[in-house]
Order: sequence, then structure tokens, then C-alpha cells
Amino acid sequence: MTDNIEIDTFGNRIRLKELRVAHRDLDVAISELAMNPTVDQLRVRRLKKQKLRLKDMITHIESQLIPDLNA
Repeated sequence: MTDNIEIDTFGNRIRLKELRVAHRDLDVAISELAMNPTVDQLRVRRLKKQKLRLKDMITHIESQLIPDLNA
């Protein structure tokens, strides 16, 4: 039982790291696109929505990694 929890926690930490990297990459891509005056605004909006979804996923995983103090 404890092994499964540790494996899940380890997997969540790896996934969290991957999501943070993807979030940072999107931030850089959005910043670079914003510098271009002829940028496709629809593409920028889609990237921002994708970045927001990643942030929500990051927040969700972080909340799972915090131990429940009431337990």
C-alpha cells in the first residue's frame, strides 16, 4: 500500500516537472509571438488558453502532493 502511494507521488512529481517545463516553453513562445506586429492573434489566444490549462493541471497536481492535515 505504501509502495503504491510512493510510486504515485513519484509519478506526480515527474508529471509536475514536465508540465512546468511545457508551461515555461509556452510562456517563451507567447512572448516571442507578441513581439511580432503581424502575429496571428487567434494563435496567441490559443497558446494562452493552453498555458492556462497547463497551469490548472499544475495546481491540481500540487494540491494532491500536499498532505491532508486533517487526516
